[in-house]
Amino acid sequence: MEHHAVDLFAGCGGLSLGFEQAGFKVVFANDINPVCANTYTENIKIDKERFYVGDINDILKNFTKFEGYFEDIAIISGGPPCQGFSMANRQRIIDDPRNILYKSFLEILSKVKPKFFVMENVKGMLNKIDEIINDFENILEGKYNIFPAVLNAKDFGIPQNRERLFVIGNRINVDTKHLIDCINKKKRSPFTLENAISNLPPLGVKTIKNNSSIENDIVGYFKVRHDYRIDDFYNFINGGRQIEYVYNHKNRYNNERDVKIYTLLPQGANSLHPSISEIMPYKNRNHIFKDKYFKLRYDDVCKTITSHMKFDCNMYIHPTQPRGLSAREAARVQTFPDDFVFSGAQNSWYMQIGNAVPVKLAEIIGGEIIKWL
Repeated sequence: MEHHAVDLFAGCGGLSLGFEQAGFKVVFANDINPVCANTYTENIKIDKERFYVGDINDILKNFTKFEGYFEDIAIISGGPPCQGFSMANRQRIIDDPRNILYKSFLEILSKVKPKFFVMENVKGMLNKIDEIINDFENILEGKYNIFPAVLNAKDFGIPQNRERLFVIGNRINVDTKHLIDCINKKKRSPFTLENAISNLPPLGVKTIKNNSSIENDIVGYFKVRHDYRIDDFYNFINGGRQIEYVYNHKNRYNNERDVKIYTLLPQGANSLHPSISEIMPYKNRNHIFKDKYFKLRYDDVCKTITSHMKFDCNMYIHPTQPRGLSAREAARVQTFPDDFVFSGAQNSWYMQIGNAVPVKLAEIIGGEIIKWL
């Protein structure tokens, strides 16, 4: 039996791909960013007309136009942006105008009535979890068994310290807390950053500014044939498939000072390390900028991959090469398969990767949910 999924705020498709790997068929997706939409439709098995590029509120306003896509939906997932959820903010989340997309996500759920839903968001939303569950119960009329869980990607083999809140609910009489307990039984030791990125081609220093079209063995390539070393991590992200090319593996320009800092810092050190004290540009504000630079450790998991990498990778310095992580290296940390190709400008690759749910974590969540269907 085919189980249909809908992914709202889908981004480039990390959650969808994981659910697809778990056995779901994605029949509708939405994101407001056309670059994300292009990446998504080039990589996920979905007809392009089933990806709506635009505001989720347009779907609500014209629901009769879209409702044919929402028939017999097993699961709706999404990560609506929520700004107003701090403990200091006394206004209810659902009433805060900054959280209109959160409210819209709930309204879609109330119209479609999927068997399951999954909402993914930052761990900080845990501060208002009672309020969030109350919102879900009110709008969904108490018909869903709902439970929240903070899951850390590194607990499921993924080479990244990434904590996120997942609110899961269902209307088919499954004990959602038990379902989450089953997800937690899939915990295992994580791969290290070395496992994740050491078999990609080395890159050198890019010395030319404002020219992202340059490609060579030093700067890297958008696409180049590569003979991968087949190991456990390669099989973990690629499912035993053979990939002939490496994609999106390019370096970005860094000035001489940054390259020197990248070279001098030892693995695991930040801006306060004495090796760079003479050249740190923010010495009088060290307390603010201690994480302005950070060199990752090969023998540990990576720090959380975020969309800030679209600006610079100073907090994601490669452990053995004087540069920041490439987009492909960040994608490997997020457990995207090696043939998942990111569209758009080079900086946008990082935005897409940083906003995604790690693919293999999505697969574990989706795999447990599909059992109950």
